[in-house]
Amino acid sequence: MLVLAHISDLHLDGSARATERAQRVRDRLWGLPGRVDALLVTGDIADHGTEAEYEEAARLLGLRAADAPFPVLTCPGNHDSRAPYRKALLGLPPADGPVDSVHVFDGGAVLMCDSSIPGSDEGALDEDTYAWIEETLDDLGGDLPVLLAFHHPPVTLHHPLPDSYLLEDAAALAALVERRPEIAGFVTGHAHTGAATSFAGRPLVVGPGVTWTLRLPWEGEQVADRDAPVGLAFHVLDDEGRLTSHFRAVG
Repeated sequence: MLVLAHISDLHLDGSARATERAQRVRDRLWGLPGRVDALLVTGDIADHGTEAEYEEAARLLGLRAADAPFPVLTCPGNHDSRAPYRKALLGLPPADGPVDSVHVFDGGAVLMCDSSIPGSDEGALDEDTYAWIEETLDDLGGDLPVLLAFHHPPVTLHHPLPDSYLLEDAAALAALVERRPEIAGFVTGHAHTGAATSFAGRPLVVGPGVTWTLRLPWEGEQVADRDAPVGLAFHVLDDEGRLTSHFRAVG
């Protein structure tokens, strides 16, 4: 059984407000009394994609001192910038290609995929990422259930803002899923609202936002609820490959 914590859309910008909200959810996670296998952070870690923002994120998430109580797995969003992300957040040489990574646990594997398009708010998995997913799944051998994590949801969430920036060419992703029964589900961010739906016959979970929460059309006209509690999700991938998700508000 694989237990994953999940946060998204920190939008760290150097402001005291963004820092405090990120610290709040970090402190809740670091203080958990039970086992969590990893923390997933599904994009828009920085607000402007600067090195200073990623340096702050690295400190907050324990990536610099390696003092997090579990692995912290990240992928970029549309506000992120690949070269400073690699350099200041991951401590890697700066480069402009997709930031993709695989993480294997006893109870499953997580592929953190880059759906960002440099210079755009749109999202897509490019040819290099699709080829990497295929090769990685081949290497894993099909024995472990696999979660794909990326920023942009491939399905509508019934709000005009996130639905304007869905993952492009969702049909290509659906075709991949049809060929790959080991894919157990999807974990995304971007929409700033905790949500559960399905895509290509698999569960798809959207992580709530740290910086603010999306107001749905029937909740009021103002899009961003900046006073809502910080959002957090927990996902459990069981031995049968079934994904169960729980949502929490961190006041």
